[in-house]
Amino acid sequence: MTQPLLMGLDLAAPGSDMTVVEIGPHTLYCADAYDLRPRLGFFDAEFMDPPYKFRAAGGGRFRSERQYLDMIVDEALDQGFDLQIINPLLCGSIVVFCHNDQLPKLLPHMDGLFHRFALCTWIKSNPVPMRNKHYLPDMEIFCHAWNRGYHPLGDHHDMHRWISSNSMASKVFGHATVKPLKVMDKILRNLSGRTVIDPFMGTGSTGVAAIRRGKVFTGIEKNPRHFATAVERIGAAWKQHA
Repeated sequence: MTQPLLMGLDLAAPGSDMTVVEIGPHTLYCADAYDLRPRLGFFDAEFMDPPYKFRAAGGGRFRSERQYLDMIVDEALDQGFDLQIINPLLCGSIVVFCHNDQLPKLLPHMDGLFHRFALCTWIKSNPVPMRNKHYLPDMEIFCHAWNRGYHPLGDHHDMHRWISSNSMASKVFGHATVKPLKVMDKILRNLSGRTVIDPFMGTGSTGVAAIRRGKVFTGIEKNPRHFATAVERIGAAWKQHA
């Protein structure tokens, strides 16, 4: 395994702080994605699980059993994200996870930028019960959009638009919204090209899945604690699959 190398980066704005870790051919940045992503150039595929926009308050006594919501609020992961970070000139294809309430703004935005897109889902086999007069959250949505030459890969057996998996407990990696590797592996298998970037890397699940698929990964995460977890997980994946 190539040991992670901490180094400075000329891309950083004067006076800004950024940590860069290289693990083999893969590069991880502890930085703000809105500032850094436009300066990193073109990637074959972009994968993002950005902050959702939804109401995370309330719940009464039932809320005490859902501590992951407190984690989401504490890290402002319920405040949504700026759609301007989605740039079709910087990627051949893109996967964007979102909350149901974000679809009315996300889909028209994607439709105007990319050649085609598909609305896909993954099914949670262990959904959390709800008490807010809404549908059971047993499904999470993601949009896969692509430009010409970067269409989804796979034969007809592999191109179904949903997959079932248990959701990941927040205590596993200390993050409230970690996606299961079974889901990530399926999505990365369908992405065209070799280079993948994740501007909201979290604890590094995209990077682990990308390495398993033989792709070159670049990740950005602003939270130093989650960044450290991502470095550890991606380092272990590289050691296993290099």
